[in-house]
Amino acid sequence: MTRLVGEIHTAHGERQRLVVEMKRAVAQMRGGFRTAHAEMARRQRRNLREFMSGLQSRVGALRHAFRTDIAGAHAAWFGTVAAAGPTGREHSKRAVKAIGG
Repeated sequence: MTRLVGEIHTAHGERQRLVVEMKRAVAQMRGGFRTAHAEMARRQRRNLREFMSGLQSRVGALRHAFRTDIAGAHAAWFGTVAAAGPTGREHSKRAVKAIGG
């Protein structure tokens, strides 16, 4: 009987040590997760900034190319017009008159 009581006390102490060790290991693992998450967030913010900067540059270049293309088409259809020239609606009216409408 004494031996059984001794084994119970020994097992209880071992369980307590195991719980303490598991708590320490879990705390260490959570710290590692926190560090990894912070690093991933920093990397993602940096990548997003770079992506947005590149996207803004590409969109600006596309808008400029489109504007230049439209100006070229306008010049081809209507010739060069002074800055205070007729509006698009007036051009449309001229086009309708030209085709007999």
